[in-house]
Amino acid sequence: MLVGLTGGIGSGKSAAADRFAELGIDVVDADLASRAVVEPGMPALQKITEHFGEQLLQANGTLDRPALRSIVFAKVEERKWLQSLLHPLISHYLQDQVAESTSPYCLLVNPLLLESGQARWCDEIVVVDVSEDVQISRTMARDDNSRSQVEAIVAAQLKRSDRLAQASRTLTNDGDLIHLYRQVDALHQELLAL
Repeated sequence: MLVGLTGGIGSGKSAAADRFAELGIDVVDADLASRAVVEPGMPALQKITEHFGEQLLQANGTLDRPALRSIVFAKVEERKWLQSLLHPLISHYLQDQVAESTSPYCLLVNPLLLESGQARWCDEIVVVDVSEDVQISRTMARDDNSRSQVEAIVAAQLKRSDRLAQASRTLTNDGDLIHLYRQVDALHQELLAL
């Protein structure tokens, strides 16, 4: 069984996914996949630098992700170009990782699970939900981004109401980690029973 886990930026997807991993569940993370497909020597990195310029490479030859993020969240057409390049590569990488899973169910973590079409791969869709204000304050504190940059990222993502409408299950992350972990533990038992 494949369980998709999604939520907006700053919602706590990683904290929830970490707890599932502690419970022995294989976690396949789209953020890790998105990094793997743009490592030095990968064709995607070359296409990105051809399109956006060499200034997006750091001194060690890796992608300057914050610089790229500032470009693609400022210009919709650039974000669409990047997504058309990376989404097929990431999807292939994720499918390979899911196929290798040996746990009772596999967790696919992707902030763009619903937008990318990968939700159709999943038997269950779990949304980690928080208010937009919490998303913004958490992300500003975590990533040291400006409020306007975080608001642009939130605005570019699927609306909270649309995300919740597609969820088969929801984890509400408006409390502390213990509150989130209790919900994950209970959901884990429900998923094992399936």
